[in-house]
Amino acid sequence: MTRREQDLLSAASTTTFKLNGQFLALAEELARPAGLTAAWWQVLGAVLGAPLPVAGIAREMGLTRQSVQRIADILVERGLAEYRDNPAHRRAKLLVPTEAGRAAIGRIGPGCAPCPPRWTTSTRWTRSSRAPRDIQRPRLPAAAPAGTPSVATAPPVSEPYCMAAAAMMLPVAGAA
Repeated sequence: MTRREQDLLSAASTTTFKLNGQFLALAEELARPAGLTAAWWQVLGAVLGAPLPVAGIAREMGLTRQSVQRIADILVERGLAEYRDNPAHRRAKLLVPTEAGRAAIGRIGPGCAPCPPRWTTSTRWTRSSRAPRDIQRPRLPAAAPAGTPSVATAPPVSEPYCMAAAAMMLPVAGAA
């Protein structure tokens, strides 16, 4: 790798870390009135389209299985999700949002209206990016066991989902 490539990688990484921090801060702000945290929203959001086992959620979201397990247990304890039997695996239960969980996610949507203008104003982002399609349809690694449910095989999420709206504001290459 050349020095220029290293510098570009470093700049892209730093920008991504900053963007992640901004998304997390916004997610916390938006989730709080709905009685959620950003982490709870992330895990619930992973199973809105189709139930997944904890390990599948972790793979889809790039998280550790242990952290997802802890959050899933909290969601179940609070009645926002439930575990169901998994026909593909006896021990790996599927996490499914309850009506209360879907309602909580739905309450996030109305507060989302001011998000895009605020993000656009502060970051010079545009709606012309195709990235949301890629973000909404992540792919499991080729090594995933056959029969493992995946967001990639689920229908697109139709619930109000501000982070998806915010993702539409991803920077476009060459934007000044």
